[in-house]
Amino acid sequence: MIPGAVREEVARDAERIVYVARERLLEAMTWLKNTPGQEFDYLVDVTAVEYRDRERPLEVVYFLRSLTRKVDLRLKVELNASDELAVDSVFGLWRGADWLEREVFDMFGITFRGHPDLRRILMWETYAEGYPLRKSFPLRGRFSRAEQVRQALNANPEAHYSMEELSIAEAAGDIPDDMRERLRRGERGVIPEPPPSA
Repeated sequence: MIPGAVREEVARDAERIVYVARERLLEAMTWLKNTPGQEFDYLVDVTAVEYRDRERPLEVVYFLRSLTRKVDLRLKVELNASDELAVDSVFGLWRGADWLEREVFDMFGITFRGHPDLRRILMWETYAEGYPLRKSFPLRGRFSRAEQVRQALNANPEAHYSMEELSIAEAAGDIPDDMRERLRRGERGVIPEPPPSA
């Protein structure tokens, strides 16, 4: 591996775990993908872990596979919660990182520098409660169930969700009467155009 990039290498249960310095992540990933004899050509997953122990940092975890060599590698980057929670995006190396990085951004609040479309993927765009997989996130959220429903409905769900998805919400009784009536008539909402930039 590139000198100075690896902070630590651990063998655990016949699995290799490599800790890489945050500022060398993209360089290390490029080396792992493109170097003959390495050829980690498949990005299996990107996730994150936050520990309750203050001494242990938040980690971004990458699962790589070399399909030709049939070898797996877990690579980790440690982030200190008091520092900027950001790493470089690996989208340029593996297009499959697109939604994986967006999910980590949405659930943990980690920014992926250079990602072409970094926005929430699981929670609605105006979601204001924070990051649901962080240890500091309350089990029931920061807002009441009624407030969560109100915010979600104000996000114009008719324009974003399929009729099947909306019928599930209707069955739960979470859709207001006026929206229920519009859906019965087959009317759909319209995604508003973004305001022109100045």
